[in-house]
This record gives sequence, C-alpha cells and structure tokens, in this order.
Amino acid sequence: MAEKSLFAVLLRSPWWVSFLVVGVIALGAGALLPREYAYVGAVGTLPIFVVGCIAAWRQLRAPSPAKVEEMLGAVNSMPWRQFADALEAAWVRDGCTVEKPKAGPVDLRVVAKGGQATLVSAKRWKAATHGIEPVRELHAAMQAEGASSGIYVMTQGQLSDNARLFARDNGITVLQGPGVASLLLAKA
Repeated sequence: MAEKSLFAVLLRSPWWVSFLVVGVIALGAGALLPREYAYVGAVGTLPIFVVGCIAAWRQLRAPSPAKVEEMLGAVNSMPWRQFADALEAAWVRDGCTVEKPKAGPVDLRVVAKGGQATLVSAKRWKAATHGIEPVRELHAAMQAEGASSGIYVMTQGQLSDNARLFARDNGITVLQGPGVASLLLAKA
C-alpha cells in the first residue's frame, strides 16, 4: 500500500477519523445525490469503515504511551546482550526464526514465516547520532546475502538526513524508539 494513500493515512490516524470520514461522506451522499442513489453513495464508504475497524483494533491492542516510555527507559539501561535477546524473543513471538550471525554489521537474521530473510543491525541502539556508515554497512551485508530488506534499530539520538534517505532508497526500515518499545511489548 502506498504510504500516502487514503487508506494508509487513515490506518495511521486515530480510529475515530475513519468513522468521521464515513459519516461526512454518508451525509454528503444523502444531501447531494438523488434519493435513489444516496444509499449507494453511503454504501461506498464501506472500505473506509473497514479501515476504521482495523485502526481501532490495532490501537486497542497497542501499548499505552506510559508503557512505551517505561519500556524505552528499560531498553536504554539494558546491556547489549540483554537487548539482543529481547529483540530475538519479540520476533520469535511473532512466529519468525532468528539467527545470530558470527560477525559483521548484522546482529540478527530474522526469517519470516514465508522464508523471507531480513537483516537487523542494532548494536548502535543507544548512539547519540546515527550517520550513514552503519546503514551502508547493513546494505552491503544485505547485498552480500541476497536479503531484500533490512532493519536498522535505534532507541536514542537522531538519524542523519543522508542516512534516512539512503535507508529509504535501499529497503532498510529504521525502527526508532517508540517502534522498538512497541515491538518488545507486542503480544503474539
């Protein structure tokens, strides 16, 4: 789904926004369309209603902001091995297989149920600034292994604009603070 499509925007918005859009369209259909077509116009909002239900379900299951902050505090005080084990446990809970490469810029290799491998670089999770070099190293490892996707994990600091653009253009997802906390708090 395109990042800027109506459905993608509604999925990222609070659940009630979708239902508000449904109401506005249904009212507009009733007011502007001939009586025999008003019902069809209102029924046309069904996909948006479904997106609202999906958004509501996701938001209901999402951890509260207080839990996210608490988890971020815990993550930022963890030693590397404990953090890597927590990430591994979260992906295993999600049904993935996780392997730990022996060396290099890749810290974890996550294999989804369908067999698609994703390489994860997470050692610099507490760095104050994240430049382009570790992202380039992850991309080089992805190319060497033939992986189509990668994840760069960070809980603190900022990713440089060059690194963010490079990641976007090369199939690397940047998993930042709240996203990391949500992953670790997610229930299977």
